[in-house]
Amino acid sequence: MSTAVWKGKFLEAHVAPWGDGGQWEFVKRARGIQAAVIVALTDLHELVLVEQYRAPLGCPCIELPAGLVGDETEGEDVFDSARRELFEETGFEAETWEAFGEFASSPGMVGEIFHLYRATRLTRTGPGGGVDNEGIVPHIVPVSQIPSFIESARARGCAIDTRLLIGLSLV
Repeated sequence: MSTAVWKGKFLEAHVAPWGDGGQWEFVKRARGIQAAVIVALTDLHELVLVEQYRAPLGCPCIELPAGLVGDETEGEDVFDSARRELFEETGFEAETWEAFGEFASSPGMVGEIFHLYRATRLTRTGPGGGVDNEGIVPHIVPVSQIPSFIESARARGCAIDTRLLIGLSLV
């Protein structure tokens, strides 16, 4: 059993008993908030990625489109959240969706669960870029060019989210 030692709007810091009198420190999403992560693949075999500044890293990060479930609307359906986030971040809507289940982000440090989806048969119906000044930059990258895209992004100072590796296994 853990104890919350600090609570914010989206995160909580916890400690739990560990070993012989020690304690384990970790963070959890507040209010049971989860995340949806989307592997969006165009008909031209392109992977839709996003670039967004991440304060914990102090730099932009290349990621799969993703977002929090229930952060604004309590009780939001996970699939509805995935569709909403894909559109908000990238401007794409998908005709076909496939769910791959729940996964733990970094289970030794973060008590976050994310739901993974693959979205195909995409149609671009908006500009993307996120909401509320998120500053998200969508990238549509041919799968064959992902290694060089990542190399170029790193050279520009971007971090790369490990979930991108999961995405590559599903293309």
